[in-house]
Formats: sequence, C-alpha cells, structure tokens
Amino acid sequence: MSGENQSSVSEFMLLGLLTQFQEQQQQILFVLFLSMYLATVLGNLLIILAIIADSRLHTPMYFFLSNLSFVDLCFSSTTVPKMLANHILESQTISYTGCLTQLYFLIVFVNMDNFLLDVMAYDRYVAVCHPLHYTTKMTPQLCALLMVGSWVTAILNALLHTLLMVPLSFCADNRIPHFFCDGSLLKLSCSDTYLNEMMILIVPGLIMISPFICILISYILIVCAVLRVPSTKGKWKAFSTCGSHLAVVSLFYGTIITLYFNPSSTHSAETDTAGTVMYTMVTPMLNPFIYSLRNKDMKGALRKMVAVGFFSA
Repeated sequence: MSGENQSSVSEFMLLGLLTQFQEQQQQILFVLFLSMYLATVLGNLLIILAIIADSRLHTPMYFFLSNLSFVDLCFSSTTVPKMLANHILESQTISYTGCLTQLYFLIVFVNMDNFLLDVMAYDRYVAVCHPLHYTTKMTPQLCALLMVGSWVTAILNALLHTLLMVPLSFCADNRIPHFFCDGSLLKLSCSDTYLNEMMILIVPGLIMISPFICILISYILIVCAVLRVPSTKGKWKAFSTCGSHLAVVSLFYGTIITLYFNPSSTHSAETDTAGTVMYTMVTPMLNPFIYSLRNKDMKGALRKMVAVGFFSA
C-alpha cells in the first residue's frame, strides 16, 4: 500500500462483546459480567488472604496457589474493567498506547498462568512420587527460583512481542473483533508482519507447548505411581491431591486449544465470543471455587478467616 493511502491510527474500536446484543440484553449481560468480575476479585483475594493468614498453608503447594490467584486476578483485571467501562461510557474505543499496554499485560499473565500450572504439576509429582523427599526437594529457595524464572520469562516474552508491534503501521481499518487487544492486531497492520508472525509461531509455541508436555509427563508418572499403591483408599487419597489442579488445567488448556489451535474455518462468531468469555472471565472466576471446594485445608482456613472477621467486627 502506498504511503499516501495510509493514515495513522491513534485508537482502535473494540467491537465485541456487549455490542453484539440488543439494548435490553446488553443491560442483563453487563450485570452478569460485572458480577462475574466481582466474584473473581473476591474469590482470588480470599484465597490469597487465607493462605497468608493460616500458617498451616505456608507450604509450596499453597505458595504456588496464592501466586495463581494473584495472576488470575490481574489477568481478569486487564480486560474486563475496560469492557465494562466502555459500556458505561457508551464508547468502543481504546487508544493505541492503551491497546499495546493491554496486549503486554495480557501476554504476561497468560504466560504466568501457563508456567504456574506447570510448576504446580511438578509439585504434585514430587508430593505423590517422592513423598519422603518432598521437603528436601521443594525447598523455599527452589520455589522462589521457579517463581522468579517464570516472571522473568513471561515479562521478556511479552516485551519482545510488544516491541515488535511498535514499528508497525496501521491503516484505516481499526476494528478489533474482540473486547480486548490481542494478536488480531496484526491483521489490521499495513506493514510487513512476517517477523511478528514468525515470533508468535515460534516463541509462544514453545512457551505454551513445553509446559503442557511437562504437565502430561508429570501426570503420567503420578498415575503410574498411584497404580502401584496397594490400597484403594491410598489411591483415592493420592488422586484427590491432584483433582483441583487437573480441573484447572483442563479449563485453561481446553479454552486455549479451542480458541487458538483449531482451524479458523471451523470458528464462528458465537464460538469465538463464548471462548473469549470462558478464557477471560469464567476460568479466573472458577479457579478459587475449584481449589476451595475440593480442599479441606482451604475450606478450614477460609472459615477461620471469615469467623475472625465476623467476631472482630
């Protein structure tokens, strides 16, 4: 495209989610999405506070869980408040800088979710397969190193892709078919995006696929170890320690695969909309409930915290 036919884009239009419905439906969905976001904030904050307050939960598993709750809280806050604010202000726009900022934090927190699920799978593997050596293997130093390494990798990966976006030129079409800025920005560019597409194919591919493979290997080894346990009660107890994590893994990777690893020809607007809602709102909201409802220690800590707050009021 010639330079004279290009125009500088200073803002983008976020076309999904509420704008797809009639006004009355929009009001109902706005209340629903606001309630889901508030439940996400409250649920994840309660998990974090309960783990901090209860000394019995100061273990590697709950250390990683508190970090997962923090990441889910931040991830949901990266996209949902902007969508809700746009509805209130009757605006669909987001600035160019705001769009790149949203994209940066979106990549950071998606990567962190991915890394944390991998680290938690390794933690469960050590707990089930090497219970006698758990405390010597999962030391505070190793836990801190795993978290620092995850954050550094996530931040550098997000920085790489965001900086590669900066030199791109965007033409007249500034409509993004989602309620947040994502990789579809590349389709709006009138610059050569070959390097961006190669980096998206190679770097995130490795970052997403490698932890997923590690999770699969961890659970294959866990299943093999559990099957060697002679008693049925022992097998059930071993599997129950992994149940919550498996449920969260299924939610996270199931949505990712549906949205990004299926042929685009099989996608419909309704499928993409449902996928993005599941990805950005439902999964971060459900994670605290999955872990608290399936975990006696978490339920005890939450009851204790609520009781202390009630009697001190």
